[in-house]
Amino acid sequence: MNTSKEISQWRIVTASVCGTSHSKNQQLCQDAHHWQLLANNVLVIAAADGAGSAKLGKVGSMIAVETAIDHLSRQEITSDSLANDDVLRYLLTDAMLVARKAIETEADVCNNQPHDLATTLILMIATPEIVAVGQVGDGLAVAKNGMGNLIALTIPSNGEYINQTTFLTSLVALETAQFKICRDEIVNVGVLTDGLQMLALNMIVGEPHKPFFFPLFEFVANAEDRILAKEHLMRFLSSDKITQRTDDDLTLILAAFINS
Repeated sequence: MNTSKEISQWRIVTASVCGTSHSKNQQLCQDAHHWQLLANNVLVIAAADGAGSAKLGKVGSMIAVETAIDHLSRQEITSDSLANDDVLRYLLTDAMLVARKAIETEADVCNNQPHDLATTLILMIATPEIVAVGQVGDGLAVAKNGMGNLIALTIPSNGEYINQTTFLTSLVALETAQFKICRDEIVNVGVLTDGLQMLALNMIVGEPHKPFFFPLFEFVANAEDRILAKEHLMRFLSSDKITQRTDDDLTLILAAFINS
C-alpha cells in the first residue's frame, strides 16, 4: 500500500449562499458552482453568476458549471497535456464553448433567447504543480504557492461601470475572456463570484487581499470533515461581517493540497 499517495490529495470546501437583497425579494440565488477531482490530483472547478437582469440567470449558471465540469471530466488530461500551455487553453476554451452551446440549446427548447440565461463563468484546472484558469465576466481566481505568495490568476472583468460585465452568451465572450497559466508549487486555490470581490480584492492596488484569503486557506487545509466545514463556510458567508458589506449572492470555492 502506498500511503503517501493516499495522504497527498486536495481538500475542498465550497458554498453558495443567497444574497440578502435576493432573500428579501424572495429570489433564488443566481450563483452556481461545481467541481470534480480527477485522476492524478487534477482538480477542475467552475463558478458562475447568473445575470440579475436575466429572467433565467439561475438556470444559465447551473447549466454552465455542470456542463463545463462534465465536459472537462471526460477529457484525457495527461501529464503531456498539462505540460502544454496551448492544450490547457484549448481545454478551457472548449469547455466554455460547450457550456455556451448547452445554454443556447436550453433557451431554444424553452422558447427563450440565450441572453435570458446570461451568466458569467470561471473555469480552473489545478494540480500541485500548475493552475490554469479561463474566465468570462467578473469574479476572481487566486492561488497561493509554496513560498506563501498570493497570486492573482484573474481579476474582475467589468465594463465602464462596476456593475457591468461580459456574459458567456455574449458574442465577444471568448474574445474577451481572461486566461492565465501558472506553473509553481501550488498549495491553495480559490475561486469566488463578484459578490465577494470587494472584500477579497485590494481595490487600491488591484491585488488579492491577504487578510481575506490566508485565514480561509488555513481553514480549508484543516477541514477534515467536509460536511462540517461546508456548514462553517456557509455561516461565514451569511455572517454580519460579510452581509454588512455586500447584499449580493456569494460563492466561494477553497482548496488546499495536503502533502505529508
